[in-house]
Amino acid sequence: MSVQENVLSFDPPRALVRSDRLIGAILVEEGKLTHDLVARVLKVATDLGIRFGEAAVRLHLVTEDEVRYALSQQYDFPHLVHDSDETAVQPSTELVSAFAPFHPRTEEMRGLRTQLLIRWYNPQAKRNAIVIASPDADEGRSYVAANLAVVFSQLGARTLLLDADLRKPRQHQIFGVPQGTGLSTLLAGREDHSSTYPIPGLSRLSVLPAGPLPPNPQELLSRPAFAALVKDLQSLYDVVIIDTPPARKYADAQSVAYRAGDALVVARKNHTTVSSTSKVVHELAGTGARVVGTVINAY
Repeated sequence: MSVQENVLSFDPPRALVRSDRLIGAILVEEGKLTHDLVARVLKVATDLGIRFGEAAVRLHLVTEDEVRYALSQQYDFPHLVHDSDETAVQPSTELVSAFAPFHPRTEEMRGLRTQLLIRWYNPQAKRNAIVIASPDADEGRSYVAANLAVVFSQLGARTLLLDADLRKPRQHQIFGVPQGTGLSTLLAGREDHSSTYPIPGLSRLSVLPAGPLPPNPQELLSRPAFAALVKDLQSLYDVVIIDTPPARKYADAQSVAYRAGDALVVARKNHTTVSSTSKVVHELAGTGARVVGTVINAY
């Protein structure tokens, strides 16, 4: 079977390269530099023949992270910076793709994104929702789902990360969002789409957490309301990534995959057995879902 690469139609709200906004101006807007300091940095940069950001760092006026943030604003490449206020609720450092855009693991996530764009993504055929599944716990399923959502949003896609793990959800912890409302309250008819949380600093990424743990997760995910929700979300977002509980322990992943249509299986190196991975792939395929691939997570 031949593989045809997709032509992307993501439409970022701003120009890809903000040539009208210089790094110095951005750092002034962020309160990191004054206009007088910008002039000082420009003189050093000109005298030494180096870039503005490098000169500002050499003068100890800004940090390398602050320069990277300014570059991300200039090139419309959103990412997060660590908040010095330790009392503030903030996303987990597990979001390596958001906090460390040049990290090798981030490059691996971009590679996975590219493979999915080639082999899976096809919004015209309603293939823009994908389940992230794994045989057991502690295999990196939620980590992969979260970081994959980040790199899709950085590409310019309106991305939703849906936490359908109604057993032991983690996405609210990873992104630092409340769990008081979410998927469970939405399916129970107590909330609407306002249960989604935009992620500050990642302008095109939203998270729908699991919400309070219900007594009947399998039943909630098997009802027509969940199928209708997935269909609705597919029309509202370019990409919908769905986290699920361990597939060998619960049948929830099968129910969700049946409604989403596609699944990606995560296995952990030296932890997940080949037989358990094969069993999950077979069970997901048995629902009619297309298993687009398996990711080996080494950590």
